[in-house]
Amino acid sequence: MNRFEKAVYECMEPTRALLERTSDPLHRAILLNFWRHVHLEGSAQFEAITAPDMMVDHPVYRVSWGDEPALVEGKEAVVAFYNSVGESVLWNSDDCIAVNDWGVADELTFHQLAKGADLKAVGYEVIEDETYYHVSSRQAFIWPYDETARLAGEHLYEDKTSLKIEEVDASEVITAARVREIHREQLAKLEQERGPNYWVLGTA
Repeated sequence: MNRFEKAVYECMEPTRALLERTSDPLHRAILLNFWRHVHLEGSAQFEAITAPDMMVDHPVYRVSWGDEPALVEGKEAVVAFYNSVGESVLWNSDDCIAVNDWGVADELTFHQLAKGADLKAVGYEVIEDETYYHVSSRQAFIWPYDETARLAGEHLYEDKTSLKIEEVDASEVITAARVREIHREQLAKLEQERGPNYWVLGTA
């Protein structure tokens, strides 16, 4: 297991730790929705993310990555946004996460492992299209939720002063297909631990 694979496996441990300290039913449901969402997104199950028990009817995403901030509104546009990531490998680390009635706030290091061409498409300045790069930066994730613990959107703000870009040798690269396997594995484990509909308020 290389460093990138290990990081993907461990990316939701801060959420697990916060859940263990949380007793409020709404807050627990929000955290479980957040946790499940990350694994669904990582395994490319985008339609499940936008299901009525996971997301409000009209979500709004505000994304400030690279040099091209984006406003994404509505479920169809959200699914298209996720599909636009392509074969990039994404994960988070070093979270400072909190939950409240309005949703989740998480300052974290956001990581992308991708070819230069894919990174250029979202506004990052890299040189070689076919070279793999590890891009990381501190970001603030504000995820609003409604009163039934359904996601209302994502507001993602990048601290550009913390941006780091490093070339990665091809021998170290973990594929998007492998990442999807990891997230499916983690999702199955979560469902086994928590039972059916564990993310739904009143069940969590």
